[in-house]
Amino acid sequence: MASRSHRRPPSKRRSVLVSAVGVAAVGLLLSLVMVLRPDGEPDSVRSAAEPSAGHQSSATPTAPARKPAPKQKPKAKPKQPKASPTPAATTPSARPSPTSAPRSSPRPASGTAPLAGRIQPQVTYKGVATHYDAADGDGACLYGPSPDLMVAAMNHTDYETSKACGASILVRAANGASVTVRVTNECPLPCAPGQLDLSKEAFAKLAGLSAGRIPITWSLLSPSTSDTVSIRYKTGSSSHWCGIQALGHRNPLARLEVKTGSGWSRLTRTEYNYFLSPGGTGCGGALRLTDIYGEQLTVDGIAIRPDAVQPTRVQFARH
Repeated sequence: MASRSHRRPPSKRRSVLVSAVGVAAVGLLLSLVMVLRPDGEPDSVRSAAEPSAGHQSSATPTAPARKPAPKQKPKAKPKQPKASPTPAATTPSARPSPTSAPRSSPRPASGTAPLAGRIQPQVTYKGVATHYDAADGDGACLYGPSPDLMVAAMNHTDYETSKACGASILVRAANGASVTVRVTNECPLPCAPGQLDLSKEAFAKLAGLSAGRIPITWSLLSPSTSDTVSIRYKTGSSSHWCGIQALGHRNPLARLEVKTGSGWSRLTRTEYNYFLSPGGTGCGGALRLTDIYGEQLTVDGIAIRPDAVQPTRVQFARH
């Protein structure tokens, strides 16, 4: 016989059975309600799905919100270039340093010598010096013999169709020695740009003649002088044709013009340092001389006297 403590009372068994039947009935009722709903979906399922759908709808705007970000980056980048170009744009205008121009270009300050050619004032040129026998000092410039043998022949390139004729040049050697010469001749090719062929007398001021060839620097001078400019008509000149030459000018000559009925007529310069009037225009009349600095001198009363050096009363200013 089993112990009473191990046996369940009948009342308790009945209550358990009733509870089980009640739970089953409730479950059956819920199932019928779910089947009879039009959408066939219980509220608990719908309510569980709605938050999920709401989460997706809130996440969907988030993704487009990130897409504009790349569009904003290009807008942000232009702001940085805009900020940097502003100082960069003001920097050049704030640094119009005049000292940088001469270093990068063999040109002096603007307006210093507007009519100068290859040889500019206030510029130091590098080259080599050689020497030649200058004899009586005459040369391609056709100035004629001179007792002053401190002369030089300018290389063909810098000679520039006799524009260098009469220029005073300060020449310096690497050892510190220097000499001032006047250009009276041309050194033909292969004389290189920057090269000066000095008279033996001038070369000896810088180095021994045995050196033959030395490195130099040179620059244009505007020397002091008590002389005035002189005029000479070339052999064969007349009222029908003439060649005119200026001598003793302090600064290199840029132009020579003759007076005509309609104004001033510019004459063509030759390699041998004469200005020609092929048809005789202006021959024997007033002349106008212009140096590389733009200064103009007017000369009247110069008669056609071939090969005669006729002094004037004018001279260019010193620079």
